[in-house]
Amino acid sequence: MNIKSILNFGLALIALGWLAGCATPPAVPTAGVAETGGAVGVEKFTYLDRQVQNRIECSALHERLLPDGRIEVVAMLRNRIAEPVKVQLNCVFKDAQGFSTGDETPFQVATVVPGTTEAVRFTAANATARNFTVRVRLAR
Repeated sequence: MNIKSILNFGLALIALGWLAGCATPPAVPTAGVAETGGAVGVEKFTYLDRQVQNRIECSALHERLLPDGRIEVVAMLRNRIAEPVKVQLNCVFKDAQGFSTGDETPFQVATVVPGTTEAVRFTAANATARNFTVRVRLAR
């Protein structure tokens, strides 16, 4: 092999690598970001049906400790489609070990209009809650 064929082969490999990189799908965004800057895991936000998962995303979850020791959670919802989506959300508050404290909020209805972000707020009833799960489903 001469130097010209080696260079041509190398350029061909570089071009193929570049084209393969362009064909890679973009990374899927996380479900949201907590106030502390960490990624919000599946244990913090859960879709209760597949239809809502394709229409709504949680762009952020904010939690803060109130002066009386209770947790306040705000879920920021974003519409993924071009028509309004009506959903129901609730929050299950948990203790430090991840067990339910028996403090589960009733489902709230929220309508998320295309191009907007809707904030839904939950507050724990008692100060034993240290963790939470926000659940969402399509409104019935």
